[in-house]
Amino acid sequence: MPKRRKVGNLLALAVLSALVQRPMHPYEIATTLRAWGKDQDMEIKWGSFYTVIRNMDKHGMVEAVESLREGRRPERTVYRITDVGRAELVDWARELVSTPMPEHPRFRAGLSVLAALHPDEAVDLLRQRLDRLDDALRRDRETLDTHLREVPRLFLVESEYDLAMRAAETTWLRALLAELTSGGYPGLDTWRAFHETGEMPAELTELAERTGPDSADTTD
Repeated sequence: MPKRRKVGNLLALAVLSALVQRPMHPYEIATTLRAWGKDQDMEIKWGSFYTVIRNMDKHGMVEAVESLREGRRPERTVYRITDVGRAELVDWARELVSTPMPEHPRFRAGLSVLAALHPDEAVDLLRQRLDRLDDALRRDRETLDTHLREVPRLFLVESEYDLAMRAAETTWLRALLAELTSGGYPGLDTWRAFHETGEMPAELTELAERTGPDSADTTD
C-alpha cells in the first residue's frame, strides 16, 4: 500500500525534482517542468501549482530563501529544497519504482465494454488503433534516438518504458485481431448473433444471472 503523504499530489514530486537542481521561484519551476516534459510523465494540474508549493512550504519540504522583483513584475519568492524535502523525494521515488499499483488506462475501460460493438466494427476500430500506435512508435523511436545523442540514457528511461509498453500493446493487438478475423476467438458467434438479432443469447443471460448482485443471495 502507498504511504499517506502530507502532500500527496504528484505535482509535489515534480517540484522536488526541479528544486533538487537549484533554488527557483515558482514561475521558473513551472517553466523547467514544462521544458522537461514532466506533464507527460505524470498527471499535473497546473491550476493547483501554487497551492501545492504553499503546502510543501507548510510541511517543511521547501523553504523561501529570498524574494526578487524585476521591474514592474510582481515580487517572486525563491524556494529551495530542505532536508525533509530531499528525504521525501527519495522515499517517494523508492515507492513508485518498487511497488506496483493498479492503474486504469482509458483503453482498458474501452475493452471492458467491447461487447457493446458489433465484432466487425470492433475489428475496424482495433485496426485503426494499431495503425496509430505503429505510427507513434516509429516517431517516438526516432525522437528517442535523437535525444540519446545529447542526453544521458538515465534521463530518458521513462521514454524507453513508454516505447516498451506500446510495443507490447501492438503485439497483443495483432494477436487479438488475428483471432477475431480468423473466426477463432471464443464466443465470437454468440457476440455476433447478439448484435445481428438483438436478442440476448441464453448463455449470456445465464452468465449475467450467475454473476449479478443477487447471485450470492440465499433464501430459507
